[in-house]
Order: sequence, then C-alpha cells, then structure tokens
Amino acid sequence: MKIAVLGGDGFCGWPASLYLSEQGHEVTIIDNLSRRGIDAELGADSLTPISSIEERLAAWREVSGRSIGYHSIDVAQDYDGLLDFFREEEPGAVIHFAEQRAAPYSMKNSQNKRYTVDNNINATHNVLAAIVESGLDIHVVHLGTMGVYGYGTAGMEIPEGYLDVLVEVPGGKQVEQSILYPSNPGSVYHMTKVLDQHLFAYYAKNDELRVTDLHQGIIWGTHTSQTSRDDRLINRFDYDGDYGTVLNRFIIQAGVGYPLTVHGTGGQTRAFIHISDMARCIELALENPPARGERVKIINQMTETHRVRDLAELVSRFSGARIEHVPNPRKESAENELYVSNKTFLELGLKPTTLSEGLLREIEEVAIKYADRVDLSKIPAQSLWTKEQAAGVPHDSRAV
Repeated sequence: MKIAVLGGDGFCGWPASLYLSEQGHEVTIIDNLSRRGIDAELGADSLTPISSIEERLAAWREVSGRSIGYHSIDVAQDYDGLLDFFREEEPGAVIHFAEQRAAPYSMKNSQNKRYTVDNNINATHNVLAAIVESGLDIHVVHLGTMGVYGYGTAGMEIPEGYLDVLVEVPGGKQVEQSILYPSNPGSVYHMTKVLDQHLFAYYAKNDELRVTDLHQGIIWGTHTSQTSRDDRLINRFDYDGDYGTVLNRFIIQAGVGYPLTVHGTGGQTRAFIHISDMARCIELALENPPARGERVKIINQMTETHRVRDLAELVSRFSGARIEHVPNPRKESAENELYVSNKTFLELGLKPTTLSEGLLREIEEVAIKYADRVDLSKIPAQSLWTKEQAAGVPHDSRAV
C-alpha cells in the first residue's frame, strides 16, 4: 500500500514509518521538521542524538534495502502543497501524526496555546478537506489520545469511543442513542484532540471519508527492532519537563542520579503502551479500515494502566533512585482510577509488550549511555496550568 506518514520524523512517526516500510509498504514521510525547531526553542535536545532526516533515510536504505520518500510540507499551513501531493501520489492511506503532542508545552503560555490550536486543528482539517477535494478514497488513521476521556471514570470501563445510552426526552419518551463518550480534556493539547473527533465525525457523515481514530496511551520505551539496527536510526528520547513522558523521565532521572519527581501524590492512573506496540497497532488499523459511509472507527490504543507512584517505586527498586514528591503543575484530581476497554486490538492479534524490569533496565542503559547529553536544568516541569500555581511556590525549587 502507498502510505503517507504526516509527521513521520517525530517520536511516533519515525518508528511507525520504519516498521511499515519493513512490512513492504511504499512509505512517504511528510514533515516540516517543526519538532526539531521546538528543540531549539526550548534549548532541550533529545537525549539520543538525532541524525538529519536525510541521514536517517539514507541509513534506512543501507540497512534495509528499502526507500522511504520525503516531502517537506507544512500540513497546517500549506494546503495547496498537501493537495498536490495527494493528487500526484494517490496514497491509499494517510497516517496523521502532524500535531503538536505535548500537554505541558500547550499550557506553557498564551502563545503556545494558540500555536497548538492553530497547528493541530488546521492540520487535521486540511487533511480532510484535501482528501475531499482530491476525490480520492484515502483511509485516514489518526493518532489521538486517551486524554480526550479525562481521567475520572465513575467506576465504569471506558468504551472504545462510543457510549450507548437511553435518553429520556420531555414527555417521558425514551430514545436509544450512540454518542461519543463525553470528553473531558485536561489541557489545550487534549482539547485539540477532542475537536479532531468532531471534525472526523462530520467528514465521515457528510463526505463518507474513512477515518480510524486511535486513542493512545502514554508511550514508553526507546528502541524498536528497526530503530536499533543503526545508531543513525535511533528514535527520540525526550526527558525535559515539556515533552518527556513520565516513565522515560523517571528512567533518565535514575540514570543520572536525579530524584524521581512524582507530581503530587502520584495517584494519577495513566494508560501506557510500548513504542513497538504503537507501530503494530498502526498496521492493524490499516488492515481493518471502516467502510465508506460508516462512522469513525475509534480504538483505544493502550495495553496497561499504572499509577504514577507505582511506576516510580518500580524504577526506584531496580535503580536505587530516591523518590521526591513535588507540587503537581497540572489541574487534576490527586487520585483517580482508570478502567479502559482495549479489546479491539487484542482481538485483532496484538500481543502486548508489558512493563518488566528487564525492559526498563534496557531503557536505563540508553539513559546511562547518553548521560553526558543531559541538561539537568531542563528536567523539572515548569509549565503550570493556572495563574494561581504560577503565583505560588516554584514547582521545583531544588538547585540543578
């Protein structure tokens, strides 16, 4: 299949592109390299040294004998360029990773909030509008987030996207309805993913576009079988307070002798998935598209849930790192449960890679190998959700 991977240079897009290429698909990456620009803006490079996109693609040709195409297109701003690409290349599927992905970054200031909304919503709408204008039947697979659901479940299992309910209307009449699970975004970033859902629903209804929306948990891990084949193929490892995901941050903190910073009580329960499983889920979604005229197919892309403090204790046990509780920069409940249905991918054959001490040690080895690249001043989370937090005690007052 001809597949366009939008945002294919990024944390999820790069390993997914390599995986799909190795499965025999004709892959083209579309990326304006904005994530590399944000590195420069924040002064926080990836822990792992990232080769240029040209070097990455050349390395993949050398080790695999396969080629991945590349087009520099700003999906959010260059609508004509995107439309021309669709018309000329006629991909059978588009994998949409082309969105700013960090909740803390989206909450940093008003400029970042506006950028996140402008970039993410424009990118999604441009993709949908361009497919309609091209007249092509292109399956859109979008990387969404479990964060659209919020983190309070009222003791029930979160379904895969839709909730079947019995609505009582005036007069006592009861009507059966299938509705999008009520959203409860916790950041501007998560809000954009909620807005994406409604754009997808409209275009699926009005123009019969085929859309699969993957509500993904937090990624953990560094290597896939493809990225480990050459140092030039290595994936990003973000450890900073804006882009570093919680488990990877704990591991780099342990690797450089920095306390494991647990926000608040650490009672927040989150959904997780290994980076290799993410790529496999993309493939399964491609192989099982909705038909034209069907509603958006929503799949929960996660394999397990963990409390943040439990993760910290796990890393502390094998590394000896001490745990330090710091004020939570987010506006959220101190404790929550999270029950999630993920039966679709399991029934399609996904064999989950679950957390184990061995795998965590493997990631720690990466952290130790590149420890000289760590800027300790970038580790604390500095983005605050409310003005009240910003006016109070600094989030992490330790000297670094």
